[in-house]
Amino acid sequence: MSGASAPFSAAALTLDRVSWAPRGGRQRVLHETSFSLPPGRVLGVVGPNGAGKTTLLRLLYRFLRPQSGSVCLDGRDIWQLSAQAVARRVAAVLQEQPTDFALTVQEIVALGRTPHRRGFGGGFGGGTGAADRAIVEDALTRMELCGLAHRHLGTLSGGERQRVMVARALAQEPRLLILDEPTNHLDIRHQLEVLRLIRDLPMTIVTSLHDLNMALRHCDEVLLLKEGRTCGFGPPDRVLTEAGVARAFEVRTRRETLSHSGADHLSFHLTRDLEQA
Repeated sequence: MSGASAPFSAAALTLDRVSWAPRGGRQRVLHETSFSLPPGRVLGVVGPNGAGKTTLLRLLYRFLRPQSGSVCLDGRDIWQLSAQAVARRVAAVLQEQPTDFALTVQEIVALGRTPHRRGFGGGFGGGTGAADRAIVEDALTRMELCGLAHRHLGTLSGGERQRVMVARALAQEPRLLILDEPTNHLDIRHQLEVLRLIRDLPMTIVTSLHDLNMALRHCDEVLLLKEGRTCGFGPPDRVLTEAGVARAFEVRTRRETLSHSGADHLSFHLTRDLEQA
């Protein structure tokens, strides 16, 4: 997946003692979490089911408001900015994919330009300028969607729809890109290409991942969560240790070096207690 370089830029992301609980709920889903991510870095958020990964992402793209603490881009609290200003800086690709859009792929990707328009009128080809059209074309090219540009979303496979949603986010030209399990629904080739794209984009990226080996190989930093609490933050080789993964996921973990590639690899087994249950 390649194309002309888009004028992306990266934001510094800082969380300061951020927590969240449902309204009226006594149990926090995310306990106080703090970290700083320099511009242009890729952060992988990992942890077992129910660890708080999706809640954290929702706080980052301003879907949820923190119960305490602050989420800052380049030193500015996102709740002190307008919704449109945040939309110009932050884009999110979620697991839930629409299937009933009566729009073409090209029109859906063009929706990524909406935060940059002064008004609400004019879809793709009807009110957008040449610069917008070039940005949309670049996003389509990056995600190898030019051949599908005039297809309707409902006619596409799950993997193709995922690529459309990533392209729409790229058309938004965000400074921070949030990806919730971006490799879901993708075959092996497109998983690798999406991860390569993540590495190549000159923006700050936060992505949740179930595959710890993907996080180990493709992320600059990893945030390991369990039951809404931080178990580790830092370079993957320091956070995704045998002991750290074993504690978070309650599995026996072995880390070894693959002979053919020289890459570190984690393998997992149930603990004896779980095997006997």
